Amino acid sequence: MDELWNSVLAEIEVEVSRPNFLTFFKGTNLDELENNVATISAPSLMIADLVEKRYYGLIKQIIDKKTGLDISLVFVTSKNTRPVSQESVGPLFPATNTVRKPRPSRIRKDYTFESFAVSETNQLAYTAAQTVASNPGDRYNPVFLYGTVGVGKTHLMHAIANKIYEKNNEVQVLYLTTEEFTNEVVESIKGKTTTQMRKKFRNVDLLLLDDIQFLSGKEKVQEELFHTFNSLIEKGGQIVFTSDRPPSEIQKIEARLASRFEGGLTVDIEPPDFELRTAILLMKSEKYEIDFTIDMAKLVAERLTDTRSLEGFLKQLSTLMVSDPEKQVTQQAILRLLGKKAHIPQVPKPDQIIETICDFYGIKPTQLKGKKRDASLVRPRHVCMYLLKEEGNMTFMEIGNVIGGRDHTTVMHAVTKIEKLLEESQNAQKEIGVIKQKMREDYLQ
Repeated sequence: MDELWNSVLAEIEVEVSRPNFLTFFKGTNLDELENNVATISAPSLMIADLVEKRYYGLIKQIIDKKTGLDISLVFVTSKNTRPVSQESVGPLFPATNTVRKPRPSRIRKDYTFESFAVSETNQLAYTAAQTVASNPGDRYNPVFLYGTVGVGKTHLMHAIANKIYEKNNEVQVLYLTTEEFTNEVVESIKGKTTTQMRKKFRNVDLLLLDDIQFLSGKEKVQEELFHTFNSLIEKGGQIVFTSDRPPSEIQKIEARLASRFEGGLTVDIEPPDFELRTAILLMKSEKYEIDFTIDMAKLVAERLTDTRSLEGFLKQLSTLMVSDPEKQVTQQAILRLLGKKAHIPQVPKPDQIIETICDFYGIKPTQLKGKKRDASLVRPRHVCMYLLKEEGNMTFMEIGNVIGGRDHTTVMHAVTKIEKLLEESQNAQKEIGVIKQKMREDYLQ
């Protein structure tokens, strides 16, 4: 069964992204195969549930092919995984007194799990962060959260710290940006105070390091982090990293440190979709005491695409209301603040974009969405993904579902490739310009 499962994993690794493979399939096993039922174990209930929901069809297809049978799949937790009980979930170290320590410095009190809006784009990261906060230093270590600006990486990082602090106010928490970590290492080398610096970093229970991508090329800093990492893991401390890209895409990182990054749980957080942006606006409008209707939230969510922009908008709106208390929050006021005209431009539907591209390149929608990688199909497929993102305002996950159920990292790669092509090629600019014009003539008159 080990041989069979290893061959199944080899095919899965080709079909999914490297971060997703490490996140979902590391530590999985084929425990039994009897009466056409395959029992697959995963390290935790969360992983077992997510693998079943996301990859049931893919796993079944591969096992059926290899065995020549019609196999049903059952997902369980690993036999050697200790079940989490109320007794086992507790603080890193028992509190020794009843005097409550001040909240850890630089941890934002308002960044909690309760104030974090959840949808499909960030569900895995949210669940993983909650699991870590419930039992730090145990199962997922380190946690590596990555995504573009404004998707909630720092919010989740602070939420973990807040939850752990609420359970045990004796816990030692250290939050730093990677730039600050770098500066401290450099200053300690210059001032010959490396012993004090190491004591500061290594005598904590929870280390939070933001924007780890800025370690690229800094050999001495990477060496210090490597030893800090090992020291904290050995003593049972919890480590959380954030980055704008997965570990495999951070350039000029020592192999041993990259291996540490990928040794825990790596989770991608996608940009918030329209529904999540609307929910964020409604939640945060209460904080700023703004009476926001759902229609108003939708209006703003259609124009602004990241959480920082959404909060910035609410701050501006709140300032206007303070300066003129009688001013009513209206749709027109919102549009003026957005700096847009009093009408919402039409957005082409996904099937309209697909149809225009297929007409332009002389292919069928079934070919565009299919699995074939012929040169005559790859370019139109990439252009389609790019236009679904740019013109259709769709998320990577939504695009992947529309284009034949592809992984969102595949979509990200395609969009990035076309963006780079447009920067380098005037012919590509003209080509996509013609497609956009044709689409507007056909559907957006």
